[in-house]
Amino acid sequence: MTLPTLLDIEASGFGRGSYPIEVGLARPDGSSCAFLIQPLEEWTHWDPKAELLHGISRGRLAREGYPVRQVARWLNDELDEIGIAYSDSWGYDNTWLSLLFHHAGMLPAFRLEALRMLLSEGQLEIWHETREALIEELGIYRHRAGEDARLLQLTYQRTRELAGKG
Repeated sequence: MTLPTLLDIEASGFGRGSYPIEVGLARPDGSSCAFLIQPLEEWTHWDPKAELLHGISRGRLAREGYPVRQVARWLNDELDEIGIAYSDSWGYDNTWLSLLFHHAGMLPAFRLEALRMLLSEGQLEIWHETREALIEELGIYRHRAGEDARLLQLTYQRTRELAGKG
């Protein structure tokens, strides 16, 4: 079974004024990677509650983050051939992805779709409990983009097997 490419984005908060701070991918071969994003000067919204979840400070983004254009170029390089990635939070992730590409002055070479489109009813029914079991089993640290993308991919794979489609 070829695994779908999963994309996850961590952000400065939710809602108006929020922006992407980390983007992660889980590739079809099961490998994953993530990049911190250097905030632009006009990106000022910061929710301390979001920072408690992801554990990434603004200072760390300034020191270790990559420029917006470089992250957008990396995403296009990674996803151009595949042409599609999936997200479990399409509404948020698509908004943040659009913001990233807009400020990079680029167009995405791929489309982002809702992960739900790939899931059968059987997979949906066991999704939450399967994801929680994988978190415990593998000791996954949540709310980091690369880890979350890989967790989604593993959950997809396990629910597919359990629902009898693997």
